[in-house]
Amino acid sequence: MAYVIGVDVGGTFTDAVLDDGNGMVVAGKAPSTPPDYSTGVMDVLTVLAEQLGEPLDEMLANTHHIAHGTTSSLNALVMNKVPDIGFITTKGHRDSIYIMNVEGRYLGRSPEDLQNPIGQSKSHGLVRKRHALEVTERVDRDGRVIVPLNEDEVREAVKTLVADGISAIAVSLLWSFRNASHEQRIREIAHEVDPSLFVAISSEVSPRIREFARNATTIMSTQIGPGLRDYLGELESKLREHKLNGPLLVMQSNGGAVAAAEAPGNAISTVGSVLTGGVIGAVSLGQQLGHRNVIATDAGGTTFLAGLIVDGEPVRSSTTIINHHPINVPTLEVHAIGSGGGAIAWIDAGGNLQIGPHSAQAVPGPACYGNGGTEPTNTDANLVLGIIPERGLLGGRRALDVGLAREAIRTRIAEPLGLSIEEAAAAIYEVQNAQTGDLLRKTVVEAGHDPRNFIVYAFGGSGPAHCGFYAQEIGATDVVVPLGQVASAFSAYGLASSNIVLAKEMSDPAALPLDPARVQRNFEALEAQVRELLGRQGLQFSSIDIEREIDMRYSMQLAEVATPIPAGDLTAQELADSADVFETRYAELYGKDSGFREAGIQAITYRVRGTGVLPFSPTLPDLAPADSADASVALTGTRKVCMGARRGYVDTDIYDYTKLRAGHVLRGPAVIEVPTTTVVVPHDTTGTIDRLGNLHIAVDRPDTDITAVADAALAHA
Repeated sequence: MAYVIGVDVGGTFTDAVLDDGNGMVVAGKAPSTPPDYSTGVMDVLTVLAEQLGEPLDEMLANTHHIAHGTTSSLNALVMNKVPDIGFITTKGHRDSIYIMNVEGRYLGRSPEDLQNPIGQSKSHGLVRKRHALEVTERVDRDGRVIVPLNEDEVREAVKTLVADGISAIAVSLLWSFRNASHEQRIREIAHEVDPSLFVAISSEVSPRIREFARNATTIMSTQIGPGLRDYLGELESKLREHKLNGPLLVMQSNGGAVAAAEAPGNAISTVGSVLTGGVIGAVSLGQQLGHRNVIATDAGGTTFLAGLIVDGEPVRSSTTIINHHPINVPTLEVHAIGSGGGAIAWIDAGGNLQIGPHSAQAVPGPACYGNGGTEPTNTDANLVLGIIPERGLLGGRRALDVGLAREAIRTRIAEPLGLSIEEAAAAIYEVQNAQTGDLLRKTVVEAGHDPRNFIVYAFGGSGPAHCGFYAQEIGATDVVVPLGQVASAFSAYGLASSNIVLAKEMSDPAALPLDPARVQRNFEALEAQVRELLGRQGLQFSSIDIEREIDMRYSMQLAEVATPIPAGDLTAQELADSADVFETRYAELYGKDSGFREAGIQAITYRVRGTGVLPFSPTLPDLAPADSADASVALTGTRKVCMGARRGYVDTDIYDYTKLRAGHVLRGPAVIEVPTTTVVVPHDTTGTIDRLGNLHIAVDRPDTDITAVADAALAHA
């Protein structure tokens, strides 16, 4: 027997899912343990072992691999909690990272900020100026060495940085993406001066044209690389001590995993690792349910995340933005706001109620946890509203104190706004639903899609308590809450479902029509690199899939669009056809007739993505079918629950999820208590359990036939 385990380390909880390859799936949850998150990982693995009835060592000895996702790297960058590093670049180009190529004035800024340029500031300096040094060298645009590397200057620069306490150095030279020899030699010299130095070079981290983005990407990767190396080393040591034989894998932003030993060298690729787990899980579940257009929403303790799956494939992006800096990281496109269960409710200077982005996190946690937290959170509001049972979370293992929740809401929200505690809690709930709905609107509608053509998937510890309402905010009428054995650990299920995905890219700008021989050489070189990397992962693959694409743009424009390219030996006609594909995708993104072919089209960056398909991935087991659609067998009673200020507190049916079976149907308003989450079925909706144990929430229609609804749920593939 070989297990596959996915571990999702969040800001509040650490989740895990185990699959045995034969239809058994178990999930666990434990508090995260900052700053040493490895302790929380071992805690949740112990929870899994207890559920299996096996010693931890025996479970890990039978584990094929562990796929791990973490927010620690991203959080370190966003909060600027990173160590000082050194930066070495071409003489005359040091200030590129401070000038920010004008992009620092608009990237990642809200529409309000963009309308106030005088009030903007470029306050996110990546490197102290005394640690940004220049060396003499020059390679031209064709990769020819014009000025040799001055090795004496390199040696002195490294010695200066080491003397100032620097232990990690980023190297990014002007034309290194065309000729990497000078960067490689700088790394050799740095290790001659001090073998313990961590050195990252842009020709390996980000071999793309445009120096500012390449510099920023390499610097940020260097800032988090040593910390990621130390954390993964410590975690892997603990796992080996407990008999893990298989590899530890780390999730990347592109939706695939990589061996832990490989991750620190290109640490920037892991910054969105935990954000993508839920999207990959939604792809896997969507294949089982026959859903090809999905809005994946994940609300945990700290953040609310949203990603799109269109025609069965997650939407991807070739870049992301962190603190106003463009980062060259192929990623699944996931939008995030600080609006999870632990998001803090507060009143701004104008007297308006705000939720997040700051979170109570695992420590001290919401006020109702009784760990010293005094700020009211979404969790506190849901407890006061009766949505969360007073006995607590995790089946009662996480005790809650409604008195502390009421006191936090009273002092911080209710009294300042002249509201009762109950009215203030309802306001928190409604603001939470509205702002998560706003993010979905940006994710779906502003990307040119109609929400009515999508199914909303809602998971995470706090998402199911709100999903029926934020789906209504964008006009979506159907919601799936993945329950069964995965429940609020759905992102961990996604991690366990992931394959190994590695990407290599290179910039080689040229105007169309392209020379087929030149394009073929570029792709073959990248494919060789990807296959060599796949071979270093320590895993046997059932197959290897190779995808090619080129980032194209209209001449004299900045917007680049990833355009798929056929496999095999390329012909001039196939490359000409790729221009048509580019224009179609450009029109989908920016509007019909927005392109201008007469300006010409350019190929900028080549990319190869290799997927090592693992022998098996988790498949949710079937749930026992119900004798009838009547769900009263799972009814445990009623309690007063408020799902909004307009209706107030009403008697609401409470269901025990463990007693529900496939085909059961229930009418809202209702609350379903799951060991690891709580699901709200709003007024005027119907909830149905499908054959996998998932809950489908649909807006009631006048002619709804309960029996037909149950039959449809059982028919889901």
